[in-house]
Amino acid sequence: MNSPVRNLQPVDAQDLPEYPISVEDRLDSHFFIQWNLKRWRKSKFRQLAEPEVGWFGFLLFCESHDETPVATLPTDERLLAKALDISVDRWRQLCDREITPLHNWSLVRCDNGEIRFAHPVATEVAQEALKTRRKNQADTEQRKRAKRLKDLREMIEQRVGAGQLLRNPDFLERFNDWLEARYPEAQRREPFIRSALEEFQVEMAR
Repeated sequence: MNSPVRNLQPVDAQDLPEYPISVEDRLDSHFFIQWNLKRWRKSKFRQLAEPEVGWFGFLLFCESHDETPVATLPTDERLLAKALDISVDRWRQLCDREITPLHNWSLVRCDNGEIRFAHPVATEVAQEALKTRRKNQADTEQRKRAKRLKDLREMIEQRVGAGQLLRNPDFLERFNDWLEARYPEAQRREPFIRSALEEFQVEMAR
């Protein structure tokens, strides 16, 4: 079988599937990838690929998660060989096997216009990792917001002595959102909160 890289023909990018992960999405701090052992063992690649092809294929799968977009590979055979720390000649020999290291990888169009290789399983794993990261980020932001509201409530009640303002159930969140929009970098010490409360009330009364 001829190399899928060397035999690439010019293609119309509009005819290629659009890769679902943006170049803006990163997993730089992600040190683990989900690996479905049973799926791997039953895969055609695992069962039919020669051992060294299987090893290099696995390395490419791992390498793709450090690429941009995540879980893609370049189409340049020189870059693929370099990623595996082998010569281009050896890469070409691997790609002449019946099952190659690029088994089940196909061309896609990325949102920056680049044409790259993508693999359905690598893409699925990356999407799940991005989903988990976004959830963790959302949970972290929610906890931070809850703490900011708690601290602000205590400041208004105990330090500023304006607990009557909190009788309005919407006041605390509205004031907090106003502070974050108007003074995002300000340290919420007592003198600042006193001044900000006056400014906020005047502004809301207009």
